[in-house]
Amino acid sequence: MKSDRPKVAFDVCGWPMVRHVVEAARGARAQRIVVVVGHGREQIERALAGVPGVEFAVQREQKGTADAVKAGMRPLKGFEGTVLVLCGDVPLVREQTLRDLVTTHHRRKATVSVLSVTLPDGGAYGRVLRDAAGAFTSIREARDCDAEQLAVREINSGLYAFDANALRSALRAVRASNAQGEYYLTDVPAILLRRGERAFAVDCGTQDEVLGVNTLAQLAEAASRMRLRILEELMVAGVEITDPSSTFVDRDVRIGRGTRILPCSVIERGVVVGEHCEVGPFTHLRPGTVMHDRAEVGNFVETKKAIVGAGTKAKHLTYLGDVEIGASTNIGCGTITANYDGKNKHRTVIEEDVHIGSGTVLVAPVRIGRGATTGAGAIVTAGNDVAPGDVVIGVPARSLRERAKKRAADSEATRTTGRRTKRTTQRRQR
Repeated sequence: MKSDRPKVAFDVCGWPMVRHVVEAARGARAQRIVVVVGHGREQIERALAGVPGVEFAVQREQKGTADAVKAGMRPLKGFEGTVLVLCGDVPLVREQTLRDLVTTHHRRKATVSVLSVTLPDGGAYGRVLRDAAGAFTSIREARDCDAEQLAVREINSGLYAFDANALRSALRAVRASNAQGEYYLTDVPAILLRRGERAFAVDCGTQDEVLGVNTLAQLAEAASRMRLRILEELMVAGVEITDPSSTFVDRDVRIGRGTRILPCSVIERGVVVGEHCEVGPFTHLRPGTVMHDRAEVGNFVETKKAIVGAGTKAKHLTYLGDVEIGASTNIGCGTITANYDGKNKHRTVIEEDVHIGSGTVLVAPVRIGRGATTGAGAIVTAGNDVAPGDVVIGVPARSLRERAKKRAADSEATRTTGRRTKRTTQRRQR
């Protein structure tokens, strides 16, 4: 990857690559999930922080895939049953594929089942080798294959189902007698076959499932395929996406039916959009954003930790960060919630039925009361809350209600002074 970051910590549609695999395992009803870490251990553990039910096992030296699996089996001491061995750099694997692998493994009473796929070109993948009758015999890494074996197009995905006890025993028999001088997990199925155990290769039928990521170009390809998968799921659920090719939606996003997503919109992880909303074009919804039903955000609007009330609209050139907006409010073009004072973030509250004029700057922390209005270009400074129903204008913003009271008071004071002056003049004339 030409990076200091561990490969499996790279982001794919809002999640680190390895989390996609973890979630697929969870979806396949895995009882325990052990992630083997070595190089970049701290970064991978941080990437999975907060993901429930994940255990870590440390591979002290990177001596090959069999050695990694041996490390992963240590926390599972005493476990008897089926162990799935998955690759952290295969983010497109589906939970249904894993369920099917386990089901086939159990139905055939297999000791090991290898998930395979047939490709137009096997490339650098390990080859699945079979005998004349088509029965599985072994896996051979590409760098160890001869010309005839390299012509084989059925490849090893690196995903397996094993009987736990048989796996432990076979791992002890693996030797590093190969071009890399490493302990290959791919040797384990052949070892089990020689012992008379049952081993099968199960063709999953789709390259997506086993697309490994080893370069930044492959990372982009995996993200593109994942993105299309996410958008297809949303459209099946009743979300209108007018141009999938320019729409970017992360995993862990919820969008209600009847909502319309317009081109060039980016919706990041953790965002919730209600029903019959409209997003875009050129909208960026960042984590923590919640849009209630019938809310609309449009051209060049960015939100972050923003709650947008039902029926509220923010249609043009606006930044809404750390803000809570009530229902039926209109946010004028060019509005900014200035949430950062250079050290800390602060929150803005805009209540229901508010009209925020074009070019308004709301300097947090500040509250705009129900039914209030800000004039175009108003700058509402921190701590100067706007009362319900009030209208404020200017820089800094001042209340028209208060201005009217002041003008009335000034006018009354002027009239009073005038009356006093007249009486004094009359007395002098006498």
